[in-house]
Amino acid sequence: MDRLFAEKYSANIFPFVREDVYGHEDVFKYKPPFGFHKNSHKLQNLLKLLPEHDLPENLKSKHCKRCVVVGSGGILHGLELGHVLNEFDIVIRLNNAPVQGYTDHVGNKTTLRMTYPEGAPLSENEYNPESLFVVVLFKSVDFNWLQAMVKNEALPLWVRLFFWKQVAEKIPVTPKQFRILNPIIIKETALDILQYPEPRSKFWGWEKNVPTIGVTAVVLATHLCDEVSLAGFGYDLRQPNTPLHYYDNLCMAAMEGQTMHNVTTETKFLQKLIKEGIVKDLSGGIQCEFCKKPS
Repeated sequence: MDRLFAEKYSANIFPFVREDVYGHEDVFKYKPPFGFHKNSHKLQNLLKLLPEHDLPENLKSKHCKRCVVVGSGGILHGLELGHVLNEFDIVIRLNNAPVQGYTDHVGNKTTLRMTYPEGAPLSENEYNPESLFVVVLFKSVDFNWLQAMVKNEALPLWVRLFFWKQVAEKIPVTPKQFRILNPIIIKETALDILQYPEPRSKFWGWEKNVPTIGVTAVVLATHLCDEVSLAGFGYDLRQPNTPLHYYDNLCMAAMEGQTMHNVTTETKFLQKLIKEGIVKDLSGGIQCEFCKKPS
C-alpha cells in the first residue's frame, strides 16, 4: 500500500482504538465515522469497559499473517471456496453476512466480524465465541448501543429510535472480544486513498464520501496482515438483475438507490490493488472475470 499511496498511507496506524487515543489529536478532528469529534466522553466510558485493544497474542505474534476479507457478493454462491477461506490466519467477515447454511461457499472460520449497529447479525448463531467483534461507529448514538451491548444491558427505547432498521439487542461475546475500529482508517480510506472531499454532514447521512465497510475492511487488513486476499467483492451495476448477495434475493439494482457510497470509485481502487499485486481476488468479481458483457 505504501508504495502506491506513499505519504497518504501510514503503516503505523493502530487498527483498533486504544487507551492512549487521547494523545492523537487527528482522531478528534472529524465527527463519526471519520473521527470522534464531540464524542470524547462517550468514548472514554466505552474504553473503561473494554479490556483488550489489539489482536489476540497468538495472532499478533505470528511472523507472517495471511488475511482474507470475505465480502457478501452473490458471486460467491456456487464457487465452493469455503475450504480455501478457512485456511487463512485471519478471516474478516462483514456486517450480517451469514455463515450458517453457506459454509461450502464462505467457510466457517471467523476471526473478525466488522460491522456497525444496523449491520450486526440479529441471530445469535452467527457469533463465534472465539472471534473479535469490530464495531464501526457512524454516529453519536452508536456509542450508546455499543455500551449497552458490552454491558449486556437492555437497549433504551430512545436509542432505538435513532436507527434506520432493527438492531441487535444482544451480542453474545465477552467484553474482551469487542474492538472499536480506529476512525483514522476510515478517514485515510476516504480522504487520502479514495480522494473524497472533506466530510460535510447533511441533516441525515453523508454525501457519497463514506467508504463501504468492505473497502474499509480491506484497508484494515493491510494494517493487520502481511498478505491480503479478498473474496465476494464486485459490483457490476450494468447487470441490475444479478444477485447482490450470496444469502438473499436482492439484486444489483438495489445499489443504485443508496446515497452514502461511491461504488464506482471503490471498484477502481480495488482493481488497482489487484493489478499491483497488493491484494488477491479469489472470486474474480473485481476484474469481472465472471461478468457477462451487456448486450
